[in-house]
Amino acid sequence: MNVIMTTKVDPASMNIKRKLIENFGFKEGERIFDGNSLYQNGKTIILTTNDEMIYYDNLDHEIEKQLGFKPEIIAFASRHSSKKKLPALTVHVTGNWGKAMYGGKDESLAVAQPSAMKLALLKMNELNDLGWLVCYEATHHGPSELEVPSFFIEIGSSEEEWVIDRAGEIIAETIVHVLKNYKKASFPVAVGIGGGHYAPKQTRRALETDIAFGHIAPKYAHPLKKELVLKAIERTVERVEAIYVDWKGSRGETRQMARTLAEELGLEFIRD
Repeated sequence: MNVIMTTKVDPASMNIKRKLIENFGFKEGERIFDGNSLYQNGKTIILTTNDEMIYYDNLDHEIEKQLGFKPEIIAFASRHSSKKKLPALTVHVTGNWGKAMYGGKDESLAVAQPSAMKLALLKMNELNDLGWLVCYEATHHGPSELEVPSFFIEIGSSEEEWVIDRAGEIIAETIVHVLKNYKKASFPVAVGIGGGHYAPKQTRRALETDIAFGHIAPKYAHPLKKELVLKAIERTVERVEAIYVDWKGSRGETRQMARTLAEELGLEFIRD
């Protein structure tokens, strides 16, 4: 069963949920999760909680406890916030390269499904008639304690954008597309290192070539421990074939470590 996770405290999440129900045939079921009705269409259900989703570690276990099944993948429908209030449609996997500031645990990474995120990026870009930025975000915030693949897909970056109908429609259609097709997709997978929070080089590569990214460690998280890059590889469902480095967007010791690690593991080293 696929899960789309939403929350009442997030206007973007409720916008996306509304568009899923209006446009994609989700019907209210009899079962309850966290005190809220679930909606279902085939093998996909929409769940709603009452608190911020970034703090919902072990959500997969809670779903199994309350509903009796373990989800195959979780798509978190969410808002994105930024001081610059840049209108954006974003996708990323969660976790913390260092200290956990916003959910999850220190130096802990959720399970990445790169094909799902690449399909999301491509579909958002295709549907984007708003003229907004479409991009990956670097791995950041919780929840990190999940044992099934997951990703956040977000409307950014202020109260004005979160409630725009068209933005909700784009994300809803993207989620449905991803959950229908991610198992059939096959891309060469890389862990991304370097660059800014919005991963401009990784985003461009994913949009212009067949490469798909899992975890992305931005420059502000450097210097990066070798053990965390290994963890990023291990916490990826698909086989990682390459370590990609935004060379100018990385600190010296981190890019050298990445090059050495790629050689040790027999992975392709991509310098951009």
